[in-house]
Amino acid sequence: MPLLHALVLGIVQGATEYIPVSSSAHLVLVPWLLGWPEPTFAFDVLVQWGTLIGVFIYFWRDLWDISLSVFTGLLRRQPLATGSARLGWFIVVGTLPAAIIGYALKDIFEAAFSAPALVAALLLGTAAILAAAEHFGRREHRLNRLSWLDALITGFWQALALFPGISRSGATISGAMLRGFDRPSAARFSFLLSVPALLGAGLLAIGDLLGAGTLSAELPALVVGFMAAAISGYLCIRWLLGYLQRRSLSVFAIYCVLFGLFNLLVALVRA
Repeated sequence: MPLLHALVLGIVQGATEYIPVSSSAHLVLVPWLLGWPEPTFAFDVLVQWGTLIGVFIYFWRDLWDISLSVFTGLLRRQPLATGSARLGWFIVVGTLPAAIIGYALKDIFEAAFSAPALVAALLLGTAAILAAAEHFGRREHRLNRLSWLDALITGFWQALALFPGISRSGATISGAMLRGFDRPSAARFSFLLSVPALLGAGLLAIGDLLGAGTLSAELPALVVGFMAAAISGYLCIRWLLGYLQRRSLSVFAIYCVLFGLFNLLVALVRA
């Protein structure tokens, strides 16, 4: 992959991973629209690791406190003694649906990355999810009210986002809002939930690269894409958390409808 392509796609990945407009859709549709070669599935997944840098930087205190609380709770045989420890286990619970379903249906989800028209149509699904959250979400609870059932249901929303075009952040933020959480709390849990999900997907992608023997050839593009995604991802996390304090998800739903319909029109013209 040319380094310019890797740079552009890295910026796109970082800008759209946490803004609820589906980074996977953009990694499929942007090169398709521009006539660029299709990025490998491993590139798509590994460049997402760059966006994790933004989460680690922004939420490092939270992640440290959660990790320390979980470890201390296990040593004292009181795993749920503190709110941070409970949140850590809720993240584990919320990760299980996507991990199990993603592993079982990996080939199906990978094949969807080669179907731009399907990805564009699924963007309309993201728009519907965001609109439903705004219309039906009560937005009454803070994150300290999170339960095992809330975490599990949000995890199933995250599993739905294994399809490119369904935004992971959009699905998990919306899923938490539909359980009654306010936008900032839903976004915070969504971002924390992304850590094990993206780490796990990246490890599987590295395994695929090592098995194919192409890691050294793809490494320069991966490094450029990773760094671009890290910087743009961090900036977008800061911006989105501030935005959701006062504003709704509706603008992102509108964007998904417009971008999805535009790509469906292009697919129709090219057919």
